[in-house]
Amino acid sequence: MPIYEYECRTCKKKFEYLVRSKDEAIQCPECAGSEVSRLLSTFAFTSKDKGGNITASSGGCSGCSGGNCSTCGH
Repeated sequence: MPIYEYECRTCKKKFEYLVRSKDEAIQCPECAGSEVSRLLSTFAFTSKDKGGNITASSGGCSGCSGGNCSTCGH
């Protein structure tokens, strides 16, 4: 069950929501509006390489370099 980030079209509040079913109606927790847009958001994960070392990665815009990006704010 994924957690998605949404923005209410009425009050512009951004919020996260755990989606249990693709047919589930989603309402804004601030104004109870039902017109919401799902946003693209970044993510992070960890994994182990062949040597057992833990590596971490996070999503972001592909144009970032050195952690300083004027496009996406990272």
